Amino acid sequence: MSPDIVHLGVDVSKDSLDVHFLTESFSVANTAAGIRQLLKRIAKNPSAAKVHVICEATGGYERLLADAMHRAKVTLSVVNPRLVRDFARAKNRLAKTDRIDSAMLAQYGAVMRPQPTAQPDAATQRLALLVAQRDSLVEERARHKTRLLQTTERCLQAVARRVITCLSSEIDKIEQLMRKTAAASAALTEKSARLDKVVGVGWRSALSLCAQMPELGSLNRAQAAALAGLAPFNRDSGRWRGQRHISGGRAPARRTLYLACLSAVRKNTLLKAFYQRLRAAGKPGKVALAACSRKLVVLLNSSIKNPKMSLA
Repeated sequence: MSPDIVHLGVDVSKDSLDVHFLTESFSVANTAAGIRQLLKRIAKNPSAAKVHVICEATGGYERLLADAMHRAKVTLSVVNPRLVRDFARAKNRLAKTDRIDSAMLAQYGAVMRPQPTAQPDAATQRLALLVAQRDSLVEERARHKTRLLQTTERCLQAVARRVITCLSSEIDKIEQLMRKTAAASAALTEKSARLDKVVGVGWRSALSLCAQMPELGSLNRAQAAALAGLAPFNRDSGRWRGQRHISGGRAPARRTLYLACLSAVRKNTLLKAFYQRLRAAGKPGKVALAACSRKLVVLLNSSIKNPKMSLA
């Protein structure tokens, strides 16, 4: 641990930020004004040490804090909440309050030294918000389609059809915004076009992956598979050899890859042959599709790293 770095833990909630800084704990509002107060406290740091802020990913409530820290050039790491909770259990800290959590985040940063979270560019950030909203509407539309099939009441069928029509219209509008956002960014245009060249990956999947896995093109094979949650992990102990299972990773990206694979194993000559070989070897359909999804994300990552690479 470097004495030149002070780790500041922030437990983020909808309304407040509970902070542990050096030896004191305090709370500020999760608003622009509250974050300005926090930055003033950081600026008055009595030591000459550099401040490294540690917070958890909270589904969006941390975005205001992250944006402010990046603008202020304060080092920030947005970490997986499960890792911090496992760290607390390892220290036998079973109690959980906002103040305890912020102190634990500071300790986690000091011991584990997480990598700083890079600031995403504005276009990628906006695209990520649009993709998340589209996915939410698509899931909602699927639920209403199921209700339409299950109900026999004509009035309820009419309601379901109107809702489905409305959701479809909103999905179309968001998809237009996704394409406009990508078109306004040269980097996103080039990246999505490269992904779209892979047979089986449509423009929707390409734009979704640009938002869900902006790291594509900067990873190695193992990192790309692990980030998508498609890397099989060993489960062995002594003489016992357990089954390998995929675990962790980003569920939205994994879902996008899986859906793209449903098309790719029929149209992409490389993945089609790989899928058929796995099925012929007795692998269940879902296991074969997961393996093809892993092969697909490795292919996509390599295609961005090597623009001259020929694609199947």
